[in-house]
Amino acid sequence: MSTGELLNVEPLELKFPFELKKQISCSLLLLNKTDNHVAFKVKTTNPKKYCVRPNTGVVMPRSTCDVIVTMQAQKEAPPDMVCKDKFLLQSVVATPGAAAKDITPEMFSKQSGRVVEECKLKVIYLPPPQPPSPVLEEPDEGAPSPKVSFTDNRTTNISSTSEVSRQYADSHDNSAQVRSLISKLTDEKNAAVQQSKKIRQEMELLTRGGNNKSQGGGGASIIIVIIIALIGLVTGYLLNN
Repeated sequence: MSTGELLNVEPLELKFPFELKKQISCSLLLLNKTDNHVAFKVKTTNPKKYCVRPNTGVVMPRSTCDVIVTMQAQKEAPPDMVCKDKFLLQSVVATPGAAAKDITPEMFSKQSGRVVEECKLKVIYLPPPQPPSPVLEEPDEGAPSPKVSFTDNRTTNISSTSEVSRQYADSHDNSAQVRSLISKLTDEKNAAVQQSKKIRQEMELLTRGGNNKSQGGGGASIIIVIIIALIGLVTGYLLNN
């Protein structure tokens, strides 16, 4: 705070949270601690960069006035975030009842013999506010911890794997039984075919021998034919199955 004879100025540093391509404002508080009307004027070394409202005015006796300083949006940041811009606040005693429209540049000229009080203000750039870091929420009491959940999942996976392995083993055993049964039936079928061939050969021999016998042997030939027919039916049944 500046404690001049006419005005108290707060703060003495204009602090801007610097962000590219964004207008940023800060305020000054002027306190008139006299019983006079005090006129003021705000100057800056870089008028194109800042907008001051109001840049001139009158502070009533024992009253205050707010001044808003706005920095225009910037395309580049200064090196090391150091700003060399400066502001100068001038104040003089005005005539009683003076208003802002009555202020002239000559009122702040020291050559006229007036007492002009001056207060220099610095500009400081601050880093932009950082977003709050996320806070991990603690799990509610009684809720399963991730470790317990992981253990349950692992147990479930092991059970599923064991079930699949058991089904595969059962399927493998069933396949072995089927293959064994097929092999057994094939062997029996081949044996029956060989036995049928052997019986046919014997029957043919008996038939040729029977033709050389007497008529009484004709009955035996009929019996042999019936036997051969039965053997053929049995063999056909075995071949179809």
